[in-house]
Amino acid sequence: MPGLQPPPVIQIRQVTKAYGHGDATVHALRGPADPATGAPLGVTLDIEQGDFVAVMGSSGSGKSTLMNILGCLDVPSSGRYLLDGIDVGHLDESQLSLVRNRKIGFIFQSFNLVPRTTALAQVELPLAYAGVRAAERRQRALAALELVGLADRAGHKPNELSGGQQQRVAVARALVTAPAMLLADEPTGNLDSRSTEEVLSIIDRLNATGRTVVLITHEDEVAHHAKRVIRLVDGAVIQDVRQAPVQGPPPALRAYDLDGVRA
Repeated sequence: MPGLQPPPVIQIRQVTKAYGHGDATVHALRGPADPATGAPLGVTLDIEQGDFVAVMGSSGSGKSTLMNILGCLDVPSSGRYLLDGIDVGHLDESQLSLVRNRKIGFIFQSFNLVPRTTALAQVELPLAYAGVRAAERRQRALAALELVGLADRAGHKPNELSGGQQQRVAVARALVTAPAMLLADEPTGNLDSRSTEEVLSIIDRLNATGRTVVLITHEDEVAHHAKRVIRLVDGAVIQDVRQAPVQGPPPALRAYDLDGVRA
């Protein structure tokens, strides 16, 4: 029906994650404790389509565990996780791999680029895994590189690119499949201040065109770009607030979706 809101991209219900057994059990993600029993009630949250969420917390807070669950790299000990309407708890490893490829665009601190491989080929990789034909792969990869301002570097290999340019290639690779969510894990951790602003500006513009972004960070300056900040302590959400994100410079690039339609 017209006017209905789309369902949340991420729906987490009473999710816990524990490692070990008995007295050696470590509750990496637990949520609040049940007042009656003291048992962990798990983490519950929704992330809507088009939101930009920064997840913050110190070492041991549970943010890496939450990231791994959101990215379908790990499974909860209990609770449910729905990604773009799919209950990932019922999927086997082959199906999870397919979901990761089609529904999630990963951006890592260490870039994770393939040595001696051109920027264009790097961006094409997720499409190749998805079985997209060569001509379409090239067209969509070039569109993604243009979106991050690197169309003129398509033939360059990682050792011919700066750190900021390498991370922009990683951003293009993350968005080329038009995923439901961009999941960025400390994406500016290895960058200088100028490259950090360039990468964050691109992420800002992607979010402005409707991409859902979840960004893991420990830096307040990075979190200021988000619309919503979630803070974790000892495996529980202690703060979940909305904020007015910083306004970067106006887009210098024309924003296209990856089918060539203006976003």
